[in-house]
Amino acid sequence: MISEIDIYAGLSSPIHRWDPRLKVISIFMLIFSIMLLYDLKLVIISMLFAIILVYISRIPFSFILGRLKWVFLFVLPFLIILPFTVIGEGSEIAKIGSITLNFRGIESVEFAVMIVIKALTSVMLIFPMIGTSRMDITFKALEDLHLPNKLVQMLAFTYRYIFVLSNEFMLMERSLTSRGFKRGSNLYTITTLTKAIATLFVMSFEQAERVFYAMRSKGYAGKITTMHEFTLRPHDWLYTVVVCGFAIFVQVAVWYGTLEGT
Repeated sequence: MISEIDIYAGLSSPIHRWDPRLKVISIFMLIFSIMLLYDLKLVIISMLFAIILVYISRIPFSFILGRLKWVFLFVLPFLIILPFTVIGEGSEIAKIGSITLNFRGIESVEFAVMIVIKALTSVMLIFPMIGTSRMDITFKALEDLHLPNKLVQMLAFTYRYIFVLSNEFMLMERSLTSRGFKRGSNLYTITTLTKAIATLFVMSFEQAERVFYAMRSKGYAGKITTMHEFTLRPHDWLYTVVVCGFAIFVQVAVWYGTLEGT
């Protein structure tokens, strides 16, 4: 079963009480600012700031680390490949066939580490951004921010029915297991799972039609409706200034460092 990202939306913290509209804008701005950084020290400082935000949000680190491990496995090859792919002359350390490791390659490890940290930090920030409010409220906030309505509706339906499809696939797999099916590294397993996934796609198409007609019969007009009303309060602006201020600060630090270098 896929874990819901807003499973801890019912907790109480300053991040939970932050207006969802300003929260999305501020943290997205912070993520964008971090992705533009090319200074390892500033990237590490940004990661520490992200950890502080996660700590304030009270979302368990175990929950976040369980998701970050997949991101880490995805970016880990950068740490292994980059030192061997730098083109240029340098003091040779080792040679494996046509691959040469030199001092310039070792220096590129810093760049690889920076990529890994930025990726982990960006994904980490997603949890306090959309994991501290119910998803329907987050979608309503996106709609209030004037994102394209079709995009918001697509995100809302994707999030709602990915759990339904996951549950349907689990039932299909359980049914196959009860008939003696066992997963293995063979063509039979691939063929069986492919047929199950194809059946799931057909079922999802048919269910989408049923859901569409059911929603139309109940007056669905393509708008996100919730009982939650957005109200901007002084502390909302305070949190926004702090987060956006930090995002601007790291960019100013880069700019100032560039000027000093020249």
